Amino acid sequence: MDYKQQVVQALAAVLGDELTTDTINKLVEQPKSDDLGDYAFPTFALAKVRRMAPPKIAADIVAAIDQSQFDHVVAQGAYVNFFLDKVAFAQDTLTTIATQGSHYGDAQVGHGNVPIDMSSPNIAKPMSMGHLRSTVIGNSLAKILTKIGYTPIKINYLGDWGTQFGKLIVAYKKMG
Repeated sequence: MDYKQQVVQALAAVLGDELTTDTINKLVEQPKSDDLGDYAFPTFALAKVRRMAPPKIAADIVAAIDQSQFDHVVAQGAYVNFFLDKVAFAQDTLTTIATQGSHYGDAQVGHGNVPIDMSSPNIAKPMSMGHLRSTVIGNSLAKILTKIGYTPIKINYLGDWGTQFGKLIVAYKKMG
């Protein structure tokens, strides 16, 4: 489901004669902070039309809007903030995942090769959890990139002999 369109339609029902659906769609945005909701509608464009203060316009819209599709809708300053129904959102997402199966998240965002540095363990030192962590992160990134159309190239720099050769040179100079 397109949740932004749900917000646009709810606003269009209240503002249909003042703003077009396209204009409302362009104005609806995602707030910078989660505590301000999932979507926000600034009322500044209506201030000239209604000749009212934007905070008052926001309060009027909240009073008139059908909130049954949302968890809640609040006026905060000059913005109408929409909080999505999290249970309905989770059910919709899980249904989409179950329906699409292994194709969930497929997209053609880009193309081409992307190098991914993997753990690259130093053979002069013992393996650690850090090597496992970077391997898991690198593999996860490669899977995500594959899903969205890229071709990841996993690179593991094996054979880091710098420490061993350094020790050999020191031993050669000291002991002959």
